[in-house]
Amino acid sequence: MVQPRAKLEWYENQPYSSEYGDVYFSSDSGIDETDYVFLTHNQLPHRWKSLTEDHFTICETGFGTGLNFLCAWKMWQETAPSNSRLNFISTEKFPLNIDDLQKALSLWPSLKVLSDQLIHQYPLISKSWHRLMFDDGRVTLTLLIGDVNEMLPTLKGTVDAWFLDGFSPAKNPDMWRTSLFEEMSKHSHSETTFATFTSAGGVRRGLQDSGFQVTKAQGFGKKREMLLGQYQGTLHNKQYESKSKIVIVIGGGLAGAASAEAMARRGYQVTLIERNSSLAQEASGNPLGVLYPRLTGGETALNTLAFQGFLYTLNLLKHIEVNAENYHQCGVLQLAFTERERKRIVAVIEEYPKLVHEVNEITASDLSSISLEHGGMFIPQAGWLNPASFCEALTQHPNITRLTNTEALRLEKASQGWRVLSKKELVAEATTLIIANATDAQHFKQTSHCEMQSVRGQITLLPATEQSKLLKTVICTDGYLSPARHGQHCLGATFSPNDDDTRIRETDHQSNLKMLKSLAPEWDGYNPQTLQGRAAIRATTSDYLPLAGAILDTAQLKENPPRYNAHPNSLPWLEGLYVNVGHGAKGLVNAPLCAEIIASLICNEPAPVECSLLSALDPNRFALRKLDLKRLAQTIQSK
Repeated sequence: MVQPRAKLEWYENQPYSSEYGDVYFSSDSGIDETDYVFLTHNQLPHRWKSLTEDHFTICETGFGTGLNFLCAWKMWQETAPSNSRLNFISTEKFPLNIDDLQKALSLWPSLKVLSDQLIHQYPLISKSWHRLMFDDGRVTLTLLIGDVNEMLPTLKGTVDAWFLDGFSPAKNPDMWRTSLFEEMSKHSHSETTFATFTSAGGVRRGLQDSGFQVTKAQGFGKKREMLLGQYQGTLHNKQYESKSKIVIVIGGGLAGAASAEAMARRGYQVTLIERNSSLAQEASGNPLGVLYPRLTGGETALNTLAFQGFLYTLNLLKHIEVNAENYHQCGVLQLAFTERERKRIVAVIEEYPKLVHEVNEITASDLSSISLEHGGMFIPQAGWLNPASFCEALTQHPNITRLTNTEALRLEKASQGWRVLSKKELVAEATTLIIANATDAQHFKQTSHCEMQSVRGQITLLPATEQSKLLKTVICTDGYLSPARHGQHCLGATFSPNDDDTRIRETDHQSNLKMLKSLAPEWDGYNPQTLQGRAAIRATTSDYLPLAGAILDTAQLKENPPRYNAHPNSLPWLEGLYVNVGHGAKGLVNAPLCAEIIASLICNEPAPVECSLLSALDPNRFALRKLDLKRLAQTIQSK
């Protein structure tokens, strides 16, 4: 489904919505209106100057031009403690296109430094979630593209201040429903405030009926009155972040490095334990990986994770340094080499027209600079990335300490967290522990229920020739072929379940060369006996989704099985224990977003993805299903 865009008209250099017949901001002064209505009447200058917590969350209804976000960001820089984080969540049913956004933001030169950064990261628009980072992660913007009354129920997290914006209730009644105010109450606590430009009676009554104390104040500009207030309903206890900011991560591959970065960015001191002499020596150790989303279309968890994970990794790469020798956005061609692939590609092109381009065999040949027999689709933002360099870049944060040549063999619950032991020696101790060591997670008693399968994959390294050096893009069919890097093309990979042998096999080279005929038909003459390659073991799950989240005590679950509708807080969680595993061949796309999910859970921040995806990724789902708690497994993260 193509995401509808905002239809704008411009009058006297001011954007005007054709759908709603209303302005985006006051003609008197947009910045002054934001400052008066939303910042001042949510008491943000005072609250931020005296802030003692690690983060603060704003939720806005109607992103529009992004003016409210930019003004809040600017004030945050000026007033909040330097070690605190701002989470800004905003919904938008009809997002502006990039040209209209640039034109609108050009009206405020005082915000140019910030607005340029927003424009640079403005996402590929679709009905989805988009998490963007600014100020080295001190400020995050989570855009929920879709109807607010559909998107807010999918949010997991509490809100400290509400910006009730959007077009007026008279012109946009579908937004200002009772369901909006009821959903606000579910995400509020006793200190949550709200402010809105309108004083409509229906809005006032809806807020009061949902537990908010409501007060009228002088409106801005030509508006006579506005509303503000604080949550007074059945009090939700605000979850506070642990004051002990020490965390251990086990595993130095993509999942471990990304988990370490996500926690270090939040001010945690991270000990990263890796059994090899350096990072990314196992499944993450191939010379390059293809950075692209394997999209299927539709609202499945696999498709949602692929899309949101891809955009998140692209965004993350804007904040860490990986040089051109190790990262190239050369684009990826996915060829319609079978009828099934052709149908998938057609569906994806229809759903994501801004992300992927349809190409015939002529255009595909031009883009790749080699002769191809099939068309398909081209993803210009995709490319290839050296996983080891990515892991190095992710772990350069000064808060990260590496312990290499160290094998974690056993975990013990301590009075204040977790102890990691190697044989009988204590390796490290911390309040929080993230396990990111693929199938080895099953060797720990506490995470033995995290079902995964070992899958062997072998790549073939093809020596580059004068002809093959012409290849400009990555090409994918049921495998992939990369442009030359260091005089070699990567071709692969094989897929051998329940196989832990990492020795190079000539038969696998032969299998890869057979696949090469669908990728580059004119390339031949390679002798499998002389080719180099690399084999590694990947961790996959039966539903092809990773395992990411907090861990339950399955022994207690078996002794006292909960009801199917039990609240997650009543379950026997192993406090402070999390996993980020099971990414298969999709670590570049999936692992960083899963790391962000886990970091948000640990820090009691709003999650970066919808509740349904959190539940789909829950690492306890297989154990819950075995206990006939399938329904609980489907909803465990949605409450």
